Amino acid sequence: MERKPSTPRPDWREKIESVGLVFSTSTKPDGTQVEYWHENAYYEFQMDEVERLELVAEEMHRMCLEAARFLGTGAMGDLGIGPEARELAVASLEAGDLDIYGRFDFAYDGKGGDAKLFEYNADTPTGLIEASLAQWYWLQDVMPEKDQWNGIHEALIEQWRRYQARTGMSRLHLAHAEEEDSGEDWMTTGYMRDVAEQAGWATVGINMSDIGWNHGYQRFVDMDDFPISTIFKLYPWELMAKEPFGQYLLRREVNPQWVEPAWKMLLSNKALLAALWHLYPGHPNLLPAYLDSPRDLTAWVAKPLHGREGDNIRIHAPGIDLEQPGDYGREGWCYQQYQELPDFDGSHPVLGLWVVGGESVGCGIRESDGPVTDFFCRFVPNIIDAPAPTAAELEAEAAQAFTGGAA
Repeated sequence: MERKPSTPRPDWREKIESVGLVFSTSTKPDGTQVEYWHENAYYEFQMDEVERLELVAEEMHRMCLEAARFLGTGAMGDLGIGPEARELAVASLEAGDLDIYGRFDFAYDGKGGDAKLFEYNADTPTGLIEASLAQWYWLQDVMPEKDQWNGIHEALIEQWRRYQARTGMSRLHLAHAEEEDSGEDWMTTGYMRDVAEQAGWATVGINMSDIGWNHGYQRFVDMDDFPISTIFKLYPWELMAKEPFGQYLLRREVNPQWVEPAWKMLLSNKALLAALWHLYPGHPNLLPAYLDSPRDLTAWVAKPLHGREGDNIRIHAPGIDLEQPGDYGREGWCYQQYQELPDFDGSHPVLGLWVVGGESVGCGIRESDGPVTDFFCRFVPNIIDAPAPTAAELEAEAAQAFTGGAA
């Protein structure tokens, strides 16, 4: 993997906004504006790298399912969600509730070392539009003769088809939390609505705060009092369980099919990292991780169990003593061995490896100037140093993916 310079398209802003990436510009607390989308550079992979990393992501997903089963036993405490929510997650896992997608974050330098897992964003992963659409259209404009590590869009459509075939459902509600004001959650939910419609679903948009409970039906309902049978929600399970209607979530028999399902509570929790190290000590793609204290680690990162966007992360390492602001931490902490990010002339990338139905389907790269990939990081597109696949090859690949069944 190499980082190479590139000349931005003159109309790059119009191009990214046309596919839904309307949240590129952010303002720091000091008033400085920064751009999230960054096409002054790109990362180039070799095909053998991509194939190796795809295997890593898929193996890690299988290992995470085993770690989720272990967490479900209560061996590592209540995970900051409480025993009833944990039991709901276990019941969902045992029932085989189908999921759609997730994103692993890895450190990888392209110099022959093993990729190291930082975390699994399995419940409410964002970064989807830029990884699926924005960087693909960048490639078509800039280097159409090249390939890209990106089959996310097609994989999402096929997984929604599988979901419909598995459940027999045809109507899908999609909800996001409207208080998120960057536009990212709204556009991500809108994009998911688009791929679901392409898969044959009839869709209904709704705000999380507009989901109601009908005592007569004993069901969750929308604004028209229509029972919700299947719903995609871009809102964390650990927060849902604490809402006033959280008591009704604990009753599986009256719940809709939630996407992502309740068992994702076990995978999106940072305690997963400690469970993985407990079950697979010494695995080359894992970093040592423990709950409640760093134990024998001399350089470590403390991560709140429910943390997002780098909030409240604490780093203790040679030359670094850093604590990020935020509102997390009361739920507990996981301590993971500090892993220095790769350095490409001052840019520090993290690979976001997307899985759909447990299969590796693409990569989105975010980079930062410092040791924490936070809200003010940059997204940089990627290419594969190989010719773009032909239309026939793409059709054959899509047909093979669909007939492969649900993961």
